[in-house]
Amino acid sequence: MAEELEDWLTGLGLGQYARTFADNGIDLETLPHLRDEDFERLGVLLGHMRKLQSAIETLSSAASPASSASATGRNSDSQPIVERRQLTVMFCDLVGSTALSTALDPEDMREMLRAYQETCSEVVRRYEGFVAKYMGDGVLVYFGYPQAHEDDAERAVYTALEIVEAVKGLVHGPSVRIGIATGMVVVGDIVGEGASQEAAITGETPNLAARLQELANPNCIVIAPTTRSLVSGLFDLEDLGTHSLKGFERDVRAWTVKGAHRTESRFDATRSGHLTALIGRDEEMEILLRRWDLAKAGKGQVVLISGEPGIGKSRLLRELEEVIGRRPHHRLSHQCSPYHSNSALYPVIERLERTAGLQAADAPETKLTKLETLIEASGGHAPDKISLLASLLSIPTGNRYPSADVSPLRRKELTFQAIIDQLIEISEQRPLLFSLEDAQWVDPTTAELLEHMVPCVTNCSILVLVTHRPEFDSPWRGHPRVTPIALRRLETHDCLRLIDMIAGTKVLPDALRERISAQTDGVPLFAEELSKSVLETAEISECAPATMEVPLTLRDSLMARLDRLGPAKEVAQVGASIGRQFTYRLLAAVVPLEEDALREALDRLAGAEL
Repeated sequence: MAEELEDWLTGLGLGQYARTFADNGIDLETLPHLRDEDFERLGVLLGHMRKLQSAIETLSSAASPASSASATGRNSDSQPIVERRQLTVMFCDLVGSTALSTALDPEDMREMLRAYQETCSEVVRRYEGFVAKYMGDGVLVYFGYPQAHEDDAERAVYTALEIVEAVKGLVHGPSVRIGIATGMVVVGDIVGEGASQEAAITGETPNLAARLQELANPNCIVIAPTTRSLVSGLFDLEDLGTHSLKGFERDVRAWTVKGAHRTESRFDATRSGHLTALIGRDEEMEILLRRWDLAKAGKGQVVLISGEPGIGKSRLLRELEEVIGRRPHHRLSHQCSPYHSNSALYPVIERLERTAGLQAADAPETKLTKLETLIEASGGHAPDKISLLASLLSIPTGNRYPSADVSPLRRKELTFQAIIDQLIEISEQRPLLFSLEDAQWVDPTTAELLEHMVPCVTNCSILVLVTHRPEFDSPWRGHPRVTPIALRRLETHDCLRLIDMIAGTKVLPDALRERISAQTDGVPLFAEELSKSVLETAEISECAPATMEVPLTLRDSLMARLDRLGPAKEVAQVGASIGRQFTYRLLAAVVPLEEDALREALDRLAGAEL
């Protein structure tokens, strides 16, 4: 029981209390009976106390008869609840744990393992993964269950990179090996009890992740071909060639992850090759070009481009960049990140580091010199500005630029002004296109900076272009210089034109073209990816197939949309109010349709209005 409690606490990131609880005779059965004063006597911090109480409530409800169905993974008819999902599975293992256990005192080894598990758990939680099981010095993690995200493979790789760095800093300097694989699995019964519960998944993906981990060198990450296809533009990868893996009939190609790849835009990183021509956006392009003409004339403009994922927000921005690129201008690109929505001024810092050419390996003096060059190129030597921006980038300035002795609030105001001044100075040389993509993930400080920027650009040659999803509520809407553009789904004829363009010289039967158009429901990204998937098949029949396999690149996104709606039997109840915010026809191909409730939900969503 003590070990179960320790595992449970470690899973919550509160493993430091395991010994205290054990010394006071507290186990999983005792936990629900503890009161606030009991936790205080045990020395539990207030924030940790509330976290424990919430987890205890969940633990208690799982044990109650009313929730026995969810606790056992079965429905009211005692049938297993089975889900077919795409998962990215990460297997992390300590290197040389046997040698360490021989060299270390058992108590020291136990403490090191506890710290290792807590470190892994904390990083996994930050990227919203799921620790499925601790296996001695191994950790099995799922991304895509129980909550799917559109970027689960990317989250897994970022998690692995952070775990490698974090484990290096632990006492006794342990190393880890990590394997990552992505694939379709069947999630079935819950096996085990208490803290040892695990969602049983069937499929080769977990085994592949474990085998790839065995290929990794200490503090290295090895990924499968499917994972690589989803993250190749976002990370620097090294091809390890093909390998014969135990349990796999065919040789498996593998890649090792060298680090995150610095890129201006997620759109550019996740799409390789030539972009297809922009279709069905003539009106929107006309508006953008008119706003650019006004900005060039010194009447600064702000345009907000909104739309659901895959609708073409970034594609429209790229088209504008291509058209105006024929005339002299400056362009500054900023990318918000779902992993840095609480990191102050993250998009600005990333852009400054990129445009200044700063590298992690650069010495502080080198970084400062590069920053000086950047600032001087835009507006001459400005010691105060360099000092403020160096501080923002965590570059020590020594005696070259003494830091101003001001309050944090005043420093933020001065930093905002330094950033805005730089933009204005750049626009005085040539018109400036300032873009911020995926503003639904913007951090509060960057949002505040933009509020200060909008009135400042009205008399400058600056076009501020912000892309965002519908859930983002822009504080600048209604300003006289702000123009909103809401992208709608493509009309059927435009969707068919897009399909023909992707097919190129290959002629697709009309029935197949119409089938692709119907299934993708006017979302350009879906139409492109499904068309490419169909074109890759060996033979194309004159008749449209009854079902089409959903491309690997779309599965996570579709499952994430479904998960946001809740359990299948609840979807039908909320379908009318949610509207067609996801492509129900494609969802039908990646979720089990045995349940009448889900089929009914999809039918209802088919007729709902946006």
